[in-house]
Amino acid sequence: MTDAQDTAADSSLRTTGGTPPDDAAGSSVTGAPTPLLEPREGIPPVIADEAGLARVTAAFAAGSGPVAVDAERASGYRYGQRAYLVQLRREGAGTALVDPVACPDLSGLGAALADAEWVLHAATQDLPCLREIGMVPARLFDTELAGRLAGFPRVGLGAMVEGVLGYVLEKGHSAVDWSTRPLPEPWLRYAALDVELLVDLRDALEKELDRQGKLEWALQEFDAIATAPPPEPRKDPWRRTSGMHKVRRRRQLAVVRELWETRDRIAQRRDVSPGKVLSDAAIVEAALALPGHVHALAALNGFGHRMGRRQLEQWQAAVDRAKALPEAALPQPGQPVAGPPPPRAWADKDPAAAARLSAARAGVSSLAERLAMPQENVISPDTVRRICWEPPKVVDTASVEAALAGHGARPWQIGLVTPVLVDALAAKGA
Repeated sequence: MTDAQDTAADSSLRTTGGTPPDDAAGSSVTGAPTPLLEPREGIPPVIADEAGLARVTAAFAAGSGPVAVDAERASGYRYGQRAYLVQLRREGAGTALVDPVACPDLSGLGAALADAEWVLHAATQDLPCLREIGMVPARLFDTELAGRLAGFPRVGLGAMVEGVLGYVLEKGHSAVDWSTRPLPEPWLRYAALDVELLVDLRDALEKELDRQGKLEWALQEFDAIATAPPPEPRKDPWRRTSGMHKVRRRRQLAVVRELWETRDRIAQRRDVSPGKVLSDAAIVEAALALPGHVHALAALNGFGHRMGRRQLEQWQAAVDRAKALPEAALPQPGQPVAGPPPPRAWADKDPAAAARLSAARAGVSSLAERLAMPQENVISPDTVRRICWEPPKVVDTASVEAALAGHGARPWQIGLVTPVLVDALAAKGA
């Protein structure tokens, strides 16, 4: 039994602070988890005006301890990744559900919580949409990442709440269209329950990380997430179209680009998911076929079924624009890659680097197994590849530590991984 399994089996870690009152106390004596069906204070009203937001802001500013935060998006339904509901819970303030469509500026609420630790599950998923509405934590605790570091095999919120606290969360509404107004009551119940036990889970995981000697590691990880700048916009996002591996010729690539950009403009204007405007599969079909007229386009999968003449004409116009481009304006195949080539090419390009990478991967894998952690949390695979492709001129502890730090590794990672990489690089003649 792993440390994480010990934790899940230890009833002392199944706290009752977030449970329904009185008789419900997590798992029963038989070990069966308890369904959590209702928020302890009931479903709060959705805050959708400035007066309500002011009341919530004051209540949460007066609360104590960490604040649980979650956000619901409408992925697959709407354009972009904006938040359509924000859920919060704090001791002394209860639970709040805030509509960021009706109240698009939550910077005042964010400022009221500036001194609090925010508890999120999979923080990097929610932080971008929270940032858009003015909510940026100074400190956070990520319960999903904590679960990974502690060695839990399943780190979804439902699995963590069940395994650590002994309660079952209903997860049937995770993929619904949260832009729907008014939001149905079952969805609001689900949303409120998502933050009901988050602080309890945080407290139990903190104890487990401390028991395993990993709490300081987790705190460094959380700080790195909280202080990370917003990611740079992705270059050439059209290249991520599903099925792109089938597209070889530059003219065909130009068709993918033109159709993708046309679809993106339409989706943004209509505020719908791009996939609802035109599928990736249809874009690739058109790029491969290079249709010469609307009738040929309509014969392709993804275009003919229930698509009107005007729609077909706009897609054919995009194809025609790509076909009319001069050679110099056509996109190059493949993306310019910053850093080392794909590892599968190393054996031919640089056998010594391939040997270094093989040794380093084996060492990191062994270390991760001893720590009961995923390898990617011990150290970024990209960091390992970069150092093995271009190792320090002199391989020693100081030079490898500096290389790891230069690639953004945290101090705890540097301390653990440096000996592994020194051995791998030195043994393979770096």
